[in-house]
Amino acid sequence: MAINAPKNAVILAAGVGSRLRPLTDLRPKPLVEVNGTPILHNALRNLEAVGVKEVTLVVGYRKDAIQYACGRRFGTLVINYVDSPAFDRTGSAYSLWLARDALLSGDCFLLEGDVFFEEDALRYLLLSQANNVAAIVPFDELMEGSAVLLSDTGLISEFRMKQTGANLVANRPRLFKVMNLLRLSAATLKETIVPALEEIIGSGATHAYTEELLSYLVELRGLQLATARCDHLKWYEIDTPEDLQIAERIFKGAEHQGMTRGK
Repeated sequence: MAINAPKNAVILAAGVGSRLRPLTDLRPKPLVEVNGTPILHNALRNLEAVGVKEVTLVVGYRKDAIQYACGRRFGTLVINYVDSPAFDRTGSAYSLWLARDALLSGDCFLLEGDVFFEEDALRYLLLSQANNVAAIVPFDELMEGSAVLLSDTGLISEFRMKQTGANLVANRPRLFKVMNLLRLSAATLKETIVPALEEIIGSGATHAYTEELLSYLVELRGLQLATARCDHLKWYEIDTPEDLQIAERIFKGAEHQGMTRGK
């Protein structure tokens, strides 16, 4: 296990989830259910299982529904809320900036609120001896979204945005998909990430995404971001009704099927 297993976590859960409509017409994306379990409840249960004590949720779209569904305590977790009133016109880096006080409270897990994953993904993050680590899987032809390249030592060396299976070309560097699950150290949050957020948001770049922040820090500011390979774990990033159907297939009887897929 990592020497400093985080007691804190931040989950970004403010977005509208427009690509999931009509499922998100009346409920926020993090409360969409996979086989009867809301995406957010799955994340909270997994965080509780690995020893997290306090979780900060950045909420916006239909925030009252999330506050009702999670309350001020969820199991043994203390739940705090940060409101993003500009949720419909800002990116995830802005949500992260709003949660900067929570980021300064110590080592921290950082999650996006649309990822349904099994508990071991967090345990893999804890097994790494690195100070800062991101969960990844190999990028395949069915995936889309942000991808990364790795150095010979397993550190993320480059981010590539808006990738699809068409970007997988023989004899090119291997691409990996980021699962939007990270473990970050107190020192890095205080000395690197929060100051960069202040700089980016202060410059007016309120539409920036977390991946763009990390790309900037890795490629231009020397952030060493290690990786935890989660190749055989079950997980799915849910953006569309089709994604939800796939996630439900993956997690239905998953202990028998051994299925795994991300996007």
